Amino acid sequence: MKRTFPPMAFPSPILSLWLPNVTYFSSPRPHFSVPRPRKSSRNKPICSRSSPNRKISTAPFQMQSDDDNSLRQQVLVRSSSSDAPRTTFGLPTVVGVLHLAVSLGLVLASDYFLKKAFAAAAIRFPSALFGMFCVFTVLMVLDSVVPDAAMGLMGFFEPATLFIQRWLPLFYVPSLVVLPLAVRDVPAASGLKICFILVGGWLASLSVAGYTALTVRKIVNTEMMPAEPMAKPSPFSQTEVWAWSAIFVSSFILAYVNPTALGTNARTCLPFLLAATVLGYMVGSGLPSNVKKVFHPIISCAFSADLAAIAYGYISQSGTDAVLGSYLTKVSSNPGAGDILMGFLGSVIISFAFSMFKQRKLVKRHAAEIFSSVIIASAFSLYSTAIIGRVVGLEPTLTISILPRCITVALALSIVSLFEGANSSLTAAVVVLTGLVGANFVQAVMDKLRLDDPIARGIATASSAHGLGTAALSAKEPEALPFCAIAYALTGIFGSLLCSVPAVRQSLLMIVG
Repeated sequence: MKRTFPPMAFPSPILSLWLPNVTYFSSPRPHFSVPRPRKSSRNKPICSRSSPNRKISTAPFQMQSDDDNSLRQQVLVRSSSSDAPRTTFGLPTVVGVLHLAVSLGLVLASDYFLKKAFAAAAIRFPSALFGMFCVFTVLMVLDSVVPDAAMGLMGFFEPATLFIQRWLPLFYVPSLVVLPLAVRDVPAASGLKICFILVGGWLASLSVAGYTALTVRKIVNTEMMPAEPMAKPSPFSQTEVWAWSAIFVSSFILAYVNPTALGTNARTCLPFLLAATVLGYMVGSGLPSNVKKVFHPIISCAFSADLAAIAYGYISQSGTDAVLGSYLTKVSSNPGAGDILMGFLGSVIISFAFSMFKQRKLVKRHAAEIFSSVIIASAFSLYSTAIIGRVVGLEPTLTISILPRCITVALALSIVSLFEGANSSLTAAVVVLTGLVGANFVQAVMDKLRLDDPIARGIATASSAHGLGTAALSAKEPEALPFCAIAYALTGIFGSLLCSVPAVRQSLLMIVG
């Protein structure tokens, strides 16, 4: 039996600043089918990273063979043949723009109205997480009743999920850009203690999650199955770099000539600070892999934005602190570049519903390994941070601020909002720094710990270093990517659920002191 996948039409010229470069087809759209992977027996031995059977065939999805390439060429030829009516270039471009705008707009609007509703009702639970549960429930119900409707809904929101996936690291950057302001009042001794907890806690969380998954794997003895294909963002083009460079130069000159041209300093500085952030990410993403180990794209991104802030502060004589204050104002009526980027964090959480639904069969098959490891690792991360903070004598407010160090920024900020007196900027910075540590050292450490199973490696990486560790591991070990993606979402979900329980919060506060 074959499954048919209709290719989606995306524009490339107009959306090149934000969308990955995707080939689209002229109307009518051709259809091609791909065979289903054969179901494997559940009684075969576990696939270990060190065994000769480690590599899992994903040929049905990758389409890399000569036959597949010829098939793709035939599809393209048929779609542009003289028998088919041609569609002008403008129509699919406009349709693609509208598709992206509507799908992404619905996700952002859902996040916005949920925040408003939860704030009005004084509900102390992450609104985006509730939205994610709602979307996932709808998809599961539709899949059981009308499967085509569920797949249609997935296809409709695919442009939004691709957009979020491509620009995800940018949404984490604002906390690093304003880090000089966030840590100004933190004593040097406390800073060293935080670094100790960050590195030691990451190693401990990695070990707990990895060995838990490995133990459960040996008990259940379930063989790995091929996962659903996961799209990877395309590299940035020269057109995008030049476009953002033009935005940076023109808006920088405008801000220098008239600092309140757009009404306020924050709004006037927004375009060139945003452009500097984006350009830093593009340049960092294009660096050689050995350079990225030292100068990660997120560090390049934050460095670029800080450099732009320093330059403008010096030339305009307004000072760097004032410009960084304009970068992240946390005022909805007067947003800065950082506020715009962090405004997407809620949509990141909602998009987890689509990624989990796509891997629902994998989650069901390996539920024992995934859920046991993630739950234990989430609880261990929270309580071990509180205990170590108390032991080393870290101030209670700072310990509370770094409790969700292994949880993605979007949910980490929601978690610390449940506690009084937490420094949210410090929280975000510690989370990103934890991810950077994991991204640089996770593979070498797991090799030393002999965590050879792909499932254990994926879960351990995401449970200890969230999205940044996931991106680093998946680049070299694609077989671990689905488990990274699942654990990445579930770690934040279970951590948020735990901290939403008043008894858990009280116990953490008692430990912190």
